Amino acid sequence: MPTAAATAGRGGLALSLAAIFALAVLASAAAAPGPVREWGFESVFFAVLFGLAIGNTCRLPEWLRPAIQSEFYIKIGIVCLGSTILFDDVLRSGAYGLGQALVVVVAVWYFAFWISRRLGVDREMSTMLSSAVSICGVSAAIATSGVIRGDNRKLSYIISLVLVCAVPMMYLMPWLAELMGLGGEVAGAWLGGTIDTTGAVAASGTMLGDEAARTAIIVKSSQNVLLGLAAFAISLYWSCSGQERREKPTLGVIWSRFPKFVVGFVLASLIFSFCLDAETARAAGRITKGFSNTLFSIAFVCIGLETRFRDIFSRGNRRPLAAFLIAQGFNVVATLAVAYLLFGVLKPMWS
Repeated sequence: MPTAAATAGRGGLALSLAAIFALAVLASAAAAPGPVREWGFESVFFAVLFGLAIGNTCRLPEWLRPAIQSEFYIKIGIVCLGSTILFDDVLRSGAYGLGQALVVVVAVWYFAFWISRRLGVDREMSTMLSSAVSICGVSAAIATSGVIRGDNRKLSYIISLVLVCAVPMMYLMPWLAELMGLGGEVAGAWLGGTIDTTGAVAASGTMLGDEAARTAIIVKSSQNVLLGLAAFAISLYWSCSGQERREKPTLGVIWSRFPKFVVGFVLASLIFSFCLDAETARAAGRITKGFSNTLFSIAFVCIGLETRFRDIFSRGNRRPLAAFLIAQGFNVVATLAVAYLLFGVLKPMWS
């Protein structure tokens, strides 16, 4: 028979999880109104905000602590996210979108990592920051943190930077695109490759018309597709190099360090792509995406509860902030050049 302590432990976990889930539901409700969505604020923003507000204004009661397991929710959410990456969508996104995504992700990731290290940012935060800027913002930061077993406080800081920067970029970049006289496809490719959240990409593309909105989503989807490959590459690098560079990178060491949830992410993508018909896969994918978003919101609430403002705004975070802004500036310029070459020169030439 279960002991009284075990029964009390399960009851405490259920109560803690119910409270955190309620905060995640409130975050989704706060992001639901039309004007809020138009401004680019997604549920993850409010999830972190609510967690930070509670965690920094009062001492967390002991009964709330058992379910604060952000890494666990993140890993399951990423596996569910794999079910939304279908190979049909990859093929339909086109060679130009995939080409831009590949070139930009590689170039921006290495520049962001280089500038971060040059500014004295530690290797762990440099890796998460580089993925957030170059791939797909919040999702990439989460995946990379899981891969390298990153510090949740550092992850929370990077997520805050991504969400805060995405909102002004959503309005500034369409204005700059019109000012420069960019065509719909070039402008859309530029927006999709630089703005870090999918909701903000869709909203900003719509400001420039249907062609720009469609191209922006295609390019952003292409970058999302690369998330699995990037996570695999980063995990392989991290396993081989080692945090202290003391272990010989044998196959056993690589497998023991390799994050198994990345395997789940890839398997989910393969199963939904090849074992289900397209219509069923997309319908099921919408369900699993909702489940994934809920898990991410719960994880962000936990990250907020564990994070202190004094850590976010400490003097030690000034260098990561400078690295993020410089890398984002490079991303804006480099993506504009690649988008103009592919969608403004090569595509019209070969069409």
